[in-house]
Amino acid sequence: MGLFNSMNISASGLTAERMRMDVISKNIANANTTRTANGTPYRRQVVTFKEKNTHLPFSHFLSEATRQKIGLGGVEVTGIQQDASPFKLVYDPGHPDANEEGYVQMPNVDIMTEMANLITASRAYEANVTAMNTTRNMALRALDIGR
Repeated sequence: MGLFNSMNISASGLTAERMRMDVISKNIANANTTRTANGTPYRRQVVTFKEKNTHLPFSHFLSEATRQKIGLGGVEVTGIQQDASPFKLVYDPGHPDANEEGYVQMPNVDIMTEMANLITASRAYEANVTAMNTTRNMALRALDIGR
C-alpha cells in the first residue's frame, strides 16, 4: 500500500463522517417537527457505510499496475435510510396537530442518542485527521532522509 493510498483512505473517512454529522444535525434540528411536506412527523434518518473495494481476489494485488488502478480501502456512504421505529405520542390537546384524543405524533428522534452519535462521529473524524497528519509527517521525514 502506498503513501497516497493511506491519505485516500483517511480522506474517504473524513467525507463519510462529515456526511454522518450532517444527517445527525438534521435529525436534531427536526426533533420537534410534527408536520413535514407529506403530512407526517419528521422521521429520523441514519447513514450507512460500506468498505470500498472488498472481496478482491489475491491475484489483483500481484501486479503493481493493477494495484495502482484499484484505489484500495476506505469507506463510502451507501445511503441514508429512514428509521422505521414508531413515532412518540405526546398528550397535548392544544397542539394544532393533535388527534381526537389530544395526542400528537412526535418525531422518532431521541436527542440523547443523536448527541452520542454526534460525539462518536466527531471522534472518528478526529481520528482520520490524525491518521492523515501522521501520514503527512511520515512523508516529510522520508524526504529528509535523502538530505
